[in-house]
Amino acid sequence: MTVRLTTLQGIESADRAFSAEVMGRSKANLERCYQCQACSSGCPVAFAFDIAPHRLLRMVQFGLKDRVLDSQTVWLCASCETCATRCPNDIEIVHVMDTLRDIAIREGRTAQTKLPLFHDTFLDGIRRNGRIHELTLIIKYTFASGEIFHVKKLMKDALMGAKMFLKDKLILLPKKIDGVAGVRSIFQQTERKDRSEERKDG
Repeated sequence: MTVRLTTLQGIESADRAFSAEVMGRSKANLERCYQCQACSSGCPVAFAFDIAPHRLLRMVQFGLKDRVLDSQTVWLCASCETCATRCPNDIEIVHVMDTLRDIAIREGRTAQTKLPLFHDTFLDGIRRNGRIHELTLIIKYTFASGEIFHVKKLMKDALMGAKMFLKDKLILLPKKIDGVAGVRSIFQQTERKDRSEERKDG
């Protein structure tokens, strides 16, 4: 159900279903938040956020779906758990951020970030070899993200890569681990679980 909510920024559209979904999926007990700001004051990357963590939690409580899912904060969170550690009410704020990212990806609200693409490229390397191969990751991501056309950045990255190679920090060819079949099995089980949960939500 959508209702109208008055805020200092003006009249906003409040989505109670969104608020309930985030609280239900994250199991984070958001109703305990009384805006003490301990999460925001302790966050090591809060300076880069467009919305401070405590304000983001309040927006979730109020059901301000568009503003929450379109924020940079959701994607810049480092998942370091400092906020949850400092929270006097033991609210698992990182679980909230994880849930918000999942919802944003599901609804295609990722135009403001390339992180989902990076995550997919990273996980594809794990699926194939059971471990990450940095050079393959860099090349695939550079092409998929369109950064291949950013010549200055490409030259800078190539120079850094050459220095890493000369210091034996960059391996040219990927190697598979012995138990790669077991790793792929984990991916298959996770994908089946995700599909099952999507059918339940639908």
